[in-house]
Amino acid sequence: MINFKETHNLFHKSSFFYTIAIDMDSRYSYVSPNYDRNFDLQNESLLGKSFSITLHPDDLSVCAEVAAKCFATPGTLFPATLRKHNGRGGYIYTQWELHAIMDEDNNPKGVFCIGYNITEHVAVQNQLQDADNEIASKKDKLHEIGLLQSHGIRRPLANIMGLAGILDTMTLDSNLNNIKDMLIDSAEQLDEVIKEITKLTD
Repeated sequence: MINFKETHNLFHKSSFFYTIAIDMDSRYSYVSPNYDRNFDLQNESLLGKSFSITLHPDDLSVCAEVAAKCFATPGTLFPATLRKHNGRGGYIYTQWELHAIMDEDNNPKGVFCIGYNITEHVAVQNQLQDADNEIASKKDKLHEIGLLQSHGIRRPLANIMGLAGILDTMTLDSNLNNIKDMLIDSAEQLDEVIKEITKLTD
């Protein structure tokens, strides 16, 4: 079975994953070359610097909570999603797994972390969420249209059909009778159209 040191050495060379270690003074005790390449915005190594300089301020509490879990359960990996400065005023989304580093006496020595960039994944998730919200909004509007058609429009249409029915019982000259027939026919056609639209919006 591959041991921790071999795993560490393997990921040290990764151009996809970031590996770092943070000591109990909240400073980087180890940074992989790939991490330095992506987050050392002053072209100096981040080694020995506070880990907070790469991090969104709101995510400091996430790090504290996850680190506490690591020390409470050594040997277990805990996940964290963190935003890192991109050097252009924005942030890169990163996904991490953190693991407690303990000394010979089983006292906390620091935290080892392995992570990778999930910015594109987050962007796609946000686009999907926006699309879902838009679909839900349009569905609500269709439902409102369906209610308006089934109640708001159908009521006056029923009145028109009722009045046309009254005209149908009266003795009318040929011209008014023709108009009455066209009115009834048009009202019935409109009623069918409303029924079809209501089916589609239910």
